[in-house]
Amino acid sequence: MKRFKNLVLSLFAVLIASPAFAQINLQPDLQYYRMPGYDGLNVFETGKLNDVEYDGFKVRVGGDFALQFQAINHQSDWQPGLVTLGSNVNLPSANLNIDAQLLNGMRMHLRTYLSSKHHNEAWVKGGYILVDRLDFIKEGFGDRFMDIFSFKIGMDDINYGDAHFRRSDNAMAIYNPFVGNYIMDAFTTEPFIEVYAYPADFIVMVAVNNGYLNPTVVKTQTSRGTGNVTGEADNKVTFYSKLGWDSQVSEKLRVRITGSFYNAPGFSNGNHLYNGDRAGSRYYNVMDALIDNGDGTQSVFSSDFSGRFNPGFNSETAFQINPFVKFQGLEFFGIFEQTSGYNGGTSENLEKGSYTQIGAELLYRFGSWDQFYVGGRYNTVSGNGSYVSGTNAPGKLEIDRFNVGFGWFMTKNAMIKIEYVNQNYNENFNNPFSTFANNSAHLQNGNFNGAVIEAVLGF
Repeated sequence: MKRFKNLVLSLFAVLIASPAFAQINLQPDLQYYRMPGYDGLNVFETGKLNDVEYDGFKVRVGGDFALQFQAINHQSDWQPGLVTLGSNVNLPSANLNIDAQLLNGMRMHLRTYLSSKHHNEAWVKGGYILVDRLDFIKEGFGDRFMDIFSFKIGMDDINYGDAHFRRSDNAMAIYNPFVGNYIMDAFTTEPFIEVYAYPADFIVMVAVNNGYLNPTVVKTQTSRGTGNVTGEADNKVTFYSKLGWDSQVSEKLRVRITGSFYNAPGFSNGNHLYNGDRAGSRYYNVMDALIDNGDGTQSVFSSDFSGRFNPGFNSETAFQINPFVKFQGLEFFGIFEQTSGYNGGTSENLEKGSYTQIGAELLYRFGSWDQFYVGGRYNTVSGNGSYVSGTNAPGKLEIDRFNVGFGWFMTKNAMIKIEYVNQNYNENFNNPFSTFANNSAHLQNGNFNGAVIEAVLGF
């Protein structure tokens, strides 16, 4: 109890120092830009609305910080058991963000992870250039065309689905009303070209990328362990798109619905859509397992992506449908998603697997400027992995999670959120035909549950 009180006092000390800083606006305004903090809530694509006049080159330097106190228990049927979890502070995470207004209608973004669960060292996550005007060719060139179209080019998270606009991106957790992201977390950082059109209230996007988290021109494949040549890479272009409608129907009501499609046909450059986040998951060390070494000693199987599920499809097709409705302080956000593909290096002798994800968030924001909120989220994933023809298919795997939480924006750039999480795994996780790491026997009849407090800064 004493440790918990000290943690709460520490979190408030971090947050309470920010109001004075937040009142001093030393940051320049940028065009077609999603503001960090409260003012960026429920912003998806930045669209074509702009009230910032271009008056020269500008640079905006910002940052994100997130710190959690975790009090979670876990259990499963696995013998010799799971690691013992205590209640304590997780490793803090931090981002460095650099945004620059290069020209009228041309903006650059760069994010560096200073500290994350998966990497303690600093490294560049990625960035992009957003082009909303063609003044770099000639002032006013193509203005009527560019009133509708935008181009986004970079090495960053791709615009598949709407959940990635609300998720925590390492320390950038201020848009996420809960602590964790979704179980099947569609987020990957890859080189891309995205073309947007915004006719009236519609959103149309078509895009391509090369499907690689770490791009390479080398097609010869080698074994990581031995360096021996294993064949030639089956690299194919990944295609994805989005179609949606987003309208402020009335002063009180906003309605948005989008559908996204993703196709990565290559067996060598697939398996990144749910496996491309290099920061790690938010729930630390849940379901980490003890392993008997056979000599009286034990070791630990640990994952930096605990609590998530990656289907592991090397050749993959997916779609995601996202409704969003905001009526005054009440918000609903949903996910219906399906992905299918192969857990192997070739489709020969394999039959496709398929997984379905359903998610629903309901929030109510209140206060003099909606600085408080309460809400809940329900999330399920179920399906089968692919398997070798002629063998028994893996049993149907199911995971479900329930969150309930409360949040308080102390300022527009500082918040604290508290949640209770409960996640369950069904009994089929010990199936011997499961050929991918996340479907391991230590998850059979598994559960983790408990409370997490998270303090977040974003500016």
